[in-house]
Amino acid sequence: MTWLWLNDGLVSADAACIAPGDRGLTLGDGVFETMRVAQGRIGHLARHLDRLRQGAEILMFPQPDLDRIEDVLRRVVRHNDMMDGSLRLTLTRGCGPRGVMPPVQPSPTLLVTAAPPPSAPLPPANMIVSTQVRRDEASPLSRIKSLNYLPNVLARLEAARQGGDEALMLNLAGRVAEASASTIVIHRQGRLVTPPVAEGALPGIARAVLLAAGMLDEAPLDLDDLRHAEGVFLTSSLSVREVASLDGVALARMAGMADAIRACVYA
Repeated sequence: MTWLWLNDGLVSADAACIAPGDRGLTLGDGVFETMRVAQGRIGHLARHLDRLRQGAEILMFPQPDLDRIEDVLRRVVRHNDMMDGSLRLTLTRGCGPRGVMPPVQPSPTLLVTAAPPPSAPLPPANMIVSTQVRRDEASPLSRIKSLNYLPNVLARLEAARQGGDEALMLNLAGRVAEASASTIVIHRQGRLVTPPVAEGALPGIARAVLLAAGMLDEAPLDLDDLRHAEGVFLTSSLSVREVASLDGVALARMAGMADAIRACVYA
């Protein structure tokens, strides 16, 4: 049996019930975090909790009790006897009346679910540049893990219809922002490079770890930078994946670099 946390306690997945008036369900009014669990340890938990705090602040939620949330996450790991896998934390503004305006004193909903690790590593990605979706680098939502994920969903669907398995989203200026669920990292002239957050890139956890380790630089990127890179990679809290092609054209591959990134992010 898989156990999850919903609001005030652990419940079985079959017994969990989200209220019909929850604003996360009806309006996408919430934030989420996805965390890697390895050997029973939650990876980079402090960074995830800090990003959750920042997201709640931007959405003008009540300040979350991070100590309680940390305890909840650890209880879900223990109760499911998790050694490896992932946790998904969802925080919504909770229930509210019909309409856009939230209640004056919201009661947020906290949901934590657990998932097993993937059965096999992801193969190199065939990435398609989305022509239908752009990342709005001026929007505050570009800096948080918002439940409003439809642009990413539409970009990934567009890629799938063209035979791709990942989508690259440009910003409104036409420069590289991010993939549908990952940070874009390229290797050029001996260094790893990723777009700045100001370009519409989500401040990813793996990205932050690589920056702190001195392995990664920030610079605006365009499509030619990807086409001429020595290697292109997708990084997230759960995976590091090399990109094999962009819009059907093969990209340069760099042996060993994905492993070096993994070693830094998942140490």
